[in-house]
Amino acid sequence: MQVLDRTTRTGPVAHRNPPLLPRLQERFEQKFMAHWESQWGGKPILHGSNPGPNSIRLDGNDYLGIAGHPDIVRSQIASLQHSNESVIQSGVFLLEAHPCRTLEASLAAWVGKEDGFVCQSGYSANVGLLQAIADEQTPVYLDSLAHASLWEGARAARAPAHAFRHNDPEHLSRMIERHGPGVVVVDSVYSTTGALCPLVRMVEVVEQHGCTILVDESHSLGTHGPQGAGLCAELGLTDRVHFITASLAKAFAGRAGFFTIPAAMRYYVLHNSYPNIFSSCLLPHEIAGLAATLEVVRGCDAERVRLHANTRRLRASLLDMGYPIHQGSQQIIALETGTEPATMVLRDQLEAHQIFGAIFCAPATSRNRAMVRLTLNAGLTAAEMDRIEQTARTLLPVLKPWDWPIARRARTEQV
Repeated sequence: MQVLDRTTRTGPVAHRNPPLLPRLQERFEQKFMAHWESQWGGKPILHGSNPGPNSIRLDGNDYLGIAGHPDIVRSQIASLQHSNESVIQSGVFLLEAHPCRTLEASLAAWVGKEDGFVCQSGYSANVGLLQAIADEQTPVYLDSLAHASLWEGARAARAPAHAFRHNDPEHLSRMIERHGPGVVVVDSVYSTTGALCPLVRMVEVVEQHGCTILVDESHSLGTHGPQGAGLCAELGLTDRVHFITASLAKAFAGRAGFFTIPAAMRYYVLHNSYPNIFSSCLLPHEIAGLAATLEVVRGCDAERVRLHANTRRLRASLLDMGYPIHQGSQQIIALETGTEPATMVLRDQLEAHQIFGAIFCAPATSRNRAMVRLTLNAGLTAAEMDRIEQTARTLLPVLKPWDWPIARRARTEQV
């Protein structure tokens, strides 16, 4: 790959890097560049064409369609215009009177917990919380499709990590019997397939074995439960779940993360969660925007109804056409073609019809389980839903989804 030139007043100047470590150079050339050429055709797999004004965007996470909501924008502008003496510093130094503490208390009360932390991202929330609640002697049991940040959290804690089969509480139970009580980690809605966690049974297994459970509600906070308080609240499990985490870059359409804690553990976590210690706090206008977003999200009952209606409609249509999307049920729809070249073809075919999804491949998925992920939202109109369905129908003879590996596996399992 060529190093980019930098243009100066006298013209372009080529910059050269010093030699890399031989081992790094070998990895770069043999593992990445060979894959770049053979699988991706010498171009980034994640980058397709530019969306146009008539495009239908199914590649974002703004499930309720609240980005740019006037109440949120007004709060952000007011914060930016307000003269204050805010100091940008690590979140560990924030006092109780700081607006971030008010936001943390509001979020915790909303989901039914005592206290919580707002972090730079959902990724840092998961890493920081697991680092604080697990250690070298604490087994961490992770659903095989748990988000990468949760695996990194177990790694940061130096904890022994054990994968259990996706959405399989009985396999989890057998794993705990073998390795002993520990921390069980699940997503409420899985980010690649839209599968719903069998959370009631998971909690029963946790209680049976004296474990602790962490539920990542990134893709259900705002979209499920009373006033969007999440799947734990919807199922009446809040008091039986130890920790709830979430990205605030999904239904909140912002840039932050959150996790709950018992009030008594606040200062313990404060001194043991490295992302909290070594990252700066959110900026004042971000805090103001998130506080306003919380109120907007709580009042989005109509949007939640539309989101779930759009989900039911499109899932039913795609299944009826023969698309193998049986692995999920929620607003995230995985079109799993399997190989990366086949997934690029799918992406390009959809974009030719101005339908934009997002490619997910390793390391976000297992190898040879690449997919185009479609994320639905409450703002999709009936006409747009018609276009999506018509496009899927038009592409059937080209894509042959009944021949995708996931479709063949499903037929084999049914035999």
